Amino acid sequence: MQLFRRKHPDIHQHQLRPSLNAFDLTLMGIGVIIGAGVFVLTGVAAATKAGPAITLSYIIAGLASLFAALSYAELATSIGGCGSAYNYTYAGFGELIAWIIGWNLIFEYTLAVSTVAIGWSGYVENAFEALHVHLPIALTHNPFEGGIINLPAVLIIFVLGLLLCVGVRQSARFNAMMVSVKLLTITLFTVVAIKYTNPSNWKNFFPFGWSGVMSGAALVFYAYIGFDALSTAAEETKNPQRNIPIGILCSLIFCVTIYVLVSGLLSSIVPYTTLNVKSPVADALLNLGHSTIAGLIAAGAIAGLTTGMLVMYYGVTRITLAIARDGLLPKPLARVNPITHTPINNILIYGLIMGAIAGFVPLGAAAELINIGTLSAFTLVSAGVILLRYLHPELARPFRLPWNPLIPVLGIIFCFTLMLNLPTITWIRFIIWMIIGLFIYFFWSYKHSFLNKSST
Repeated sequence: MQLFRRKHPDIHQHQLRPSLNAFDLTLMGIGVIIGAGVFVLTGVAAATKAGPAITLSYIIAGLASLFAALSYAELATSIGGCGSAYNYTYAGFGELIAWIIGWNLIFEYTLAVSTVAIGWSGYVENAFEALHVHLPIALTHNPFEGGIINLPAVLIIFVLGLLLCVGVRQSARFNAMMVSVKLLTITLFTVVAIKYTNPSNWKNFFPFGWSGVMSGAALVFYAYIGFDALSTAAEETKNPQRNIPIGILCSLIFCVTIYVLVSGLLSSIVPYTTLNVKSPVADALLNLGHSTIAGLIAAGAIAGLTTGMLVMYYGVTRITLAIARDGLLPKPLARVNPITHTPINNILIYGLIMGAIAGFVPLGAAAELINIGTLSAFTLVSAGVILLRYLHPELARPFRLPWNPLIPVLGIIFCFTLMLNLPTITWIRFIIWMIIGLFIYFFWSYKHSFLNKSST
């Protein structure tokens, strides 16, 4: 089996510039992880899935992510590249499985950015309402909701696309600023909420039983997706063997702590049954009479959602770049602009696609659909660590996963268990998407693959 793919014949046209350090990567991780999860999903999952035991759901989902993150850290330092799980499964399982994972990751990030953009638009609309400015429904809702276009959602994707075109370093600086805003917001919520904790709200800690905890974990797993986008930054990172593992692990551990803290406080200051709203954190503070602080929380939510979109938008363009380098997608998608050192073609194309989805399409059960694609990638990455240890023991591993194969096996078990707790309709949609991907691979990608051409 071929571990590394042959280089693209025009590789000088496709190189990215190393400019990120461990601190940048940690902030990118926090930027993408803390967003829709803490500001939206916490309330929905508590009210409909787990009750106050939502804290346990976050811990279980966090463990699944942590085990997968350790596997990512080893493979990112030993294989590298900008393709994340696509690169790793290519090395461990070959081109076909890699294509399936890459196809799922493209779907995950594209749909995630579009979904979060719609949520971002809702928060912006609420902020204008608080200022007594009423935005027209025609420009804030898609045609299925009685409007013409969700213009704020389209505009934020357009702005982030321009930022990514300028350069990754500039994007990292913007991300750091937004991360500071939302961490201050979470700190403010913690300081205020701790005064209102009411143990009686935790009396019925398991209202939906243990199955509810697991269903909640399968849903809030969405809160953790995106840390894998850090591994797509390997080519743009200084000393990636050291900085990629630090960025992935530090950001994930930090965010698990934040999620458990916020979910615990939220379910203790108000009854969990009242949390099934679009902005549960701000709504809970409104119920406690803190309208000004609730407004600040909404501003922090806007910042949190913005950074989440930015890093996932970044990730999908780098994964597409890696796939196109192998000939599995059209050659123009493998080009890097010689001035900005960014894949502008990818950025613009995805901007148009995601803008169209966010502007015109209603997305209902998107979180669960995104989760299943991510969990499948995490499962195969964990399996890839075991397989490569067996097939290629000589491979240099600057970060070597401890207790192998226990940790990757736990990653496989946790991730696959969460997949089994997703609804049947989610599995059906996932299978349909994979069938489309296989059709494209066998009728186009396989014929244009550099690996296939080099073997004939």
